[in-house]
Amino acid sequence: MTFCAHKDMKKKSDNLKKGAKMSASRKIVPFSDAPQVFARLKKEGKKIVQCHGTFDLLHPGHILHFEEAKALGDILVVTITGEDYVNKGPGRPYFNDELRVKYLTSLECIDYVTVVPFLAATEAIECVRPHIYCKGREYKNPKADVTGNIRDDIRIVKRLGGRVCYVGSVVFSSTKLLNKHFDVYPPEMKEFCGKLAERFTPGQFRDIVESFKDLKVLIIGDIIFDRYSTVKVQGLTSKNRIISTRFLSEDTQAGGALAVFRHVKQFTPNVRLLSIAGTEPWVEPALVKYIKPGSDEIIRCPDFTTIIKQRFVEPLSEGKELSKLFALDVIDEQCPSEKLQSQICSRIDGCIRDYDLVMVMDFGHGLMQEKVRKLVQKKAPFLFLNCQTNSYNHGFNIIDRQYYRADSFSLDAMETTLACGLRNIDFARALRNLQGKLGARYGWLTRGATNTLGIKTGEPECNCVPFEKSIIDTVGAGDAFCSVASLAAAKDLPVDLAVFMGQLAGAQAVRIIGNSESIKKEKFIKGGMSLLTF
Repeated sequence: MTFCAHKDMKKKSDNLKKGAKMSASRKIVPFSDAPQVFARLKKEGKKIVQCHGTFDLLHPGHILHFEEAKALGDILVVTITGEDYVNKGPGRPYFNDELRVKYLTSLECIDYVTVVPFLAATEAIECVRPHIYCKGREYKNPKADVTGNIRDDIRIVKRLGGRVCYVGSVVFSSTKLLNKHFDVYPPEMKEFCGKLAERFTPGQFRDIVESFKDLKVLIIGDIIFDRYSTVKVQGLTSKNRIISTRFLSEDTQAGGALAVFRHVKQFTPNVRLLSIAGTEPWVEPALVKYIKPGSDEIIRCPDFTTIIKQRFVEPLSEGKELSKLFALDVIDEQCPSEKLQSQICSRIDGCIRDYDLVMVMDFGHGLMQEKVRKLVQKKAPFLFLNCQTNSYNHGFNIIDRQYYRADSFSLDAMETTLACGLRNIDFARALRNLQGKLGARYGWLTRGATNTLGIKTGEPECNCVPFEKSIIDTVGAGDAFCSVASLAAAKDLPVDLAVFMGQLAGAQAVRIIGNSESIKKEKFIKGGMSLLTF
């Protein structure tokens, strides 16, 4: 071969590569431009077929799915859920948007790819308005879809004049392949979930969570409003050497027992909150965002100062935990008056027997005075107890000094250490000792980034590492754990399954700034089903 011929062939090869790159890049359609692009193609008489999903790990089943879909029309559009909206559990998607788009656009049968910044397929369908919308054959039975979204998808497709087809002659699971063969999760987490999957199928997990809706739950605890004031640090002042900041924004969130109420409400509609609040002008509008007037047991008292915990924080940086600079509490030092305590007891006595589960969220801020504690312990049918230590009550709100009875309870490492009165302790033994003192069936010890320990009478101890490593804010994570673990205890579930559920809730919560939103049942179920797919 002559030098010129070789040079000519290399030039042709480079041109082909360049053309392939250009072709792949032309397949990418931004979500904002997509409606116009696909409307124009329809006007040109093109028959558009759409596939939608996460497509986290491309496998032969996907290839066949796409090829069969493409055969139904002229243009195949694949829309994928954006990485920030994928709800398949911690660590997912395994591949980010850029990589998923890259390998999808490399397939000859796919004409266009669009990343959709929404959780469900609804917006994707509205954006493309396909003639044919394709789902896998496993979705022929709508009950197979945990979210129930397939029914909405079908309804929207039909409303837009399209039809739904079920394709894919071979069915694989990206989740199963990732869980089995990829290092998506730490070995300890993989082992824990794998053992649990031997006893509970994803479908059984879903059904158990759905059964929570039958529980009637009463939550008794302090309402706290978490106020996040975002500031930009300018440096130190020249005279006093204190941090100088510039105010950027502020967000007031429903925290404390009200946050727990919001979490539990995701799983059962039969939940009420009993608490006290002040009558400051801003309080009622804040409460009605979360609780319908007349559907709560909150006592409004003019003499009571509504609790605010204000945190001054820096703007959130991508991939980093929220940086907090300073905290300020607005809280009464005085206990509620005898009259107010009597009102609280009267409310509790009038309704406590009507509930399957009574959750006491004792933040040590005044609500749970001695007469209130005694009444609840005496009359609660099934009592869950969370007795918290914080900067306001440090050393004064210790579980076994305040309470003598609980059916289930949850503490963190500091709370357990204070209850023992020792700096270095055997946490498992300490938890068992507290279980004996309280006469409890269940006990949990949450240790943040280390592990969670769970115990239940008649069952071996359960250790589980955290499910989420990418933390935004730990505020409220323990409350999310309590919200779900207590429901599991009320249903008498095995302790390892209860811990699994609590860890799932905590994993969602640490990705949320404070209590700006509740954990979501749909995301919880899909995440749990994903982790049990082996």
